[in-house]
Amino acid sequence: MNAELLDLKAFITVAETGSFVRTARALNLSQPALSRRIQKLEESLGAPLLERSTRHVNLTMTGRDFLPKVRRLIDEFETSVLAIHDIGARSSGLVSVAAVPTAVFYFLPRAIGRFAEAYPRIRIRILDIGANEGLEAVARGEADFGINFIGASHAEIEFEKLVEDPFVLACRHDHPLASRKQVSWSEILSHRVITVGRNSGNRALIDNALARHGLQLNWSYEVAHLSGSLGLVEAGLGIAVLPRLATPAAGHPIIHTVRLIEPEVSRTIGIVRRHGATLSSHASQFLKMLLEAWHTPSGARRQDKPKPRSAQANSNAVSAGLKRKS
Repeated sequence: MNAELLDLKAFITVAETGSFVRTARALNLSQPALSRRIQKLEESLGAPLLERSTRHVNLTMTGRDFLPKVRRLIDEFETSVLAIHDIGARSSGLVSVAAVPTAVFYFLPRAIGRFAEAYPRIRIRILDIGANEGLEAVARGEADFGINFIGASHAEIEFEKLVEDPFVLACRHDHPLASRKQVSWSEILSHRVITVGRNSGNRALIDNALARHGLQLNWSYEVAHLSGSLGLVEAGLGIAVLPRLATPAAGHPIIHTVRLIEPEVSRTIGIVRRHGATLSSHASQFLKMLLEAWHTPSGARRQDKPKPRSAQANSNAVSAGLKRKS
């Protein structure tokens, strides 16, 4: 295969920007030169990677499969170059973790802090993505391991339980249901419910659990992310159903959570790894520190909750200080 490093970087940049114009500008290439590089790469692979239109560029099925592999290849190459520049730095490397956003905020910061002190030259990439995307990232080898609530029955995935995370009702303190200690699912159906879309693993879990009890969630507002539902609750537009770990801590000035029963629905959060895959020494050490941080008495576990913060602050905290997503 006759592919140059710049060919691969050009493909990655086009995939990220969706534009030949912006990619050519970013790589300081003319558009014809960029097109020739992409064409040469596609000819080397024997398959088209991009679908071009007058307004946008989309990945083909082959392109979607190739993108995470070439990203990892480039990362490993750059890591090797950095190691050569400092031959004495034996601890250079990269650890990639695919985690659902609530897990990023709740599980990772303490472990990252400890790991950074011990291995300051190791880069950590956090893929804070949805449950289905995260599972596929681990299965494809794009991430060393993940934190997820699906995958326990996946043939290619090993699942290690961390915690049971029940779904609760989130409402304003002045809402009629806020005074209740627990509320049944059938009782919330008469209120304006905010939920996440059907593409969310959380939504699928809720719908399946309710269907087994002859119930159906009638919603008034639908959002793409859990943090969005909290924003609508704060604005007084309705009530939301979401995992306990995604809710603000007790004592929040606006939002109150109530236990949901009949049925009690929960998600099991755990570590997901590719079956039979061997972690690198750095990834293995990071996973060890993560588990230690979670299981030690001083770690953030069981009913411990972070200090109160707004829904927007929760969303911002997910990515603060971390590498950008691949």
